Amino acid sequence: MFSFFYTALAGLLLLPLLLNLACPYFFRDLRFFLKMARAARLARNNAARSPPRTILEVFRQRARLAPRKPLLLFREEAHTYEQVDKRSSQVARALREHAGLQQGDCLALLLGNEPAYIWIWLGLAKLGCAMACLNYNIRAKSLLHCFQCSGAKVLLAAPELKAAVEEILPALKKENVRVFYLSRTSDTEGVDSFIDKMEVVSDEPTPHSWRSNVTSKTPAMYIYTSGTTGATLALRAKFSASQFWVDCRKYNVTVIQYIGEVLRYLCNVPKKDSDGDHRVRIAIGNGLRADVWREFVRRFGDIRIFEFYAATEGNVGFINYSGKVGAVGRVNYFHKKIIRYELIRYDVEKDEPVRDENGYCIRVPKGEAGLLICKITPFSPFSGYAGAKSQTEKKKLTNVFQKGDLYFNSGDLLMVDQDNFIYFHDRVGDTFRWKGENVATTEVADILGLIDFVQEVNVYGVPVPGHEGRIGMASIRLKEGCEFNGEQTYRHVVDFLPNYARPRFVRIQDAIEITATFKHRKVQLVEEGFNPAVLRDGLYFLDDKEKMYVPMTQDIYNAINNSSLKL
Repeated sequence: MFSFFYTALAGLLLLPLLLNLACPYFFRDLRFFLKMARAARLARNNAARSPPRTILEVFRQRARLAPRKPLLLFREEAHTYEQVDKRSSQVARALREHAGLQQGDCLALLLGNEPAYIWIWLGLAKLGCAMACLNYNIRAKSLLHCFQCSGAKVLLAAPELKAAVEEILPALKKENVRVFYLSRTSDTEGVDSFIDKMEVVSDEPTPHSWRSNVTSKTPAMYIYTSGTTGATLALRAKFSASQFWVDCRKYNVTVIQYIGEVLRYLCNVPKKDSDGDHRVRIAIGNGLRADVWREFVRRFGDIRIFEFYAATEGNVGFINYSGKVGAVGRVNYFHKKIIRYELIRYDVEKDEPVRDENGYCIRVPKGEAGLLICKITPFSPFSGYAGAKSQTEKKKLTNVFQKGDLYFNSGDLLMVDQDNFIYFHDRVGDTFRWKGENVATTEVADILGLIDFVQEVNVYGVPVPGHEGRIGMASIRLKEGCEFNGEQTYRHVVDFLPNYARPRFVRIQDAIEITATFKHRKVQLVEEGFNPAVLRDGLYFLDDKEKMYVPMTQDIYNAINNSSLKL
């Protein structure tokens, strides 16, 4: 009896050790799942409260508990919770009084990185209004399209973006949109100033009745760009690789957020004795290559990196909680019981999933890249895109594994290795990523198509040695009897496209091939790249110094490959 008892007890004590030997990530997987489950339960409880416990309520509570604690650090300024709370109340009152905003309305904000971004958003939240975060790099048709998708009634813009505003102002006026500059004065007819109006209203707390209809499902933001907020946040107008660690020391930063290129830029800065002199302990972000990961940690110290995969509109995401270099997460047994995602075989040439003889999709084996899809359920919903029903429907896959099922199409290829680690592989379709920004090939092609000598355009992204993502390249068919004008093309792309979306290479072709479904063929063009020694077609390079597209030479190609020419 006692022998059996001690044997059983010994077995129980050895069980964790045996589990760890057989499944070395079991306890880490379980711990991560339990944390996520607790967070999900807390979110559901907050949503079920009346009124719901929103981000605004969390902020207001912290402002009451620690009014003098810094929330935003910017240049030499420190903005406390109390100051931001009062300014956001002024924003709410000024927008209600002078822009006529009521709960349920939307304001579009065209602004760079500065503290006002936060208190404008919080002010809108106090009104029960949504904020559309416009990317300040976009112009003309793209800017107007993003504004219109949000259904915003008001545009609030930085005065330094006056030219971009005036370009779309006639279209905004036709739709009776109120336009303001974040300034004390305005010299643009039809555009009012805002700061002067904000500064003369009360900074007292706003009444709850102004947002009484807000629920957990009320839109708070329409996001077109990337960003983050936290407790105390150190903000800079623009990223500076040379000043990054200076700022980290100045503000005593302990956590940084990155996109893959950011850490590569930091690794490319000349080495200094002070490289390890900082308090940063965690880096969280996505798009980090394995070689940059290793170099960053080797050079800047033992910083825990949490690489993740997610999309704003997506219904599935992963985070690398185990520290596996290069991975974006793990296939977690417990997580997958609730969030039903799969990797399926995808034909990149036809730009569609591969289906079997019964018309169903095919799961890929470990080690093979496949399209990430996730079943749409109450636990993993897909809300879609504001003002773009057709785009929402395109992201849905039906009859995937059985008749009538419904999945979200991520548009990304991922791969799972033999140890169940997940890796990002590539992006499919008409979007690629460069300089941390998503580039829509159709939008760029539309802009290039406006040039008078261009007949047809096929835009795609090509890989560049030593760079994350893909850089833009355009295959152009000229109109009959016309020649390519590198100077005119340069002026056009600079006027209408943000820097990251401008095609760095142009290839002149007599004919642009299409698929059986009348889509431009891109795979072969991507593989052929931009090597002038290989391509017989006319090839041009965007030269910012010369302010024109110049003929692509072998010297330029070699300089790009050895990283002596910066892109």
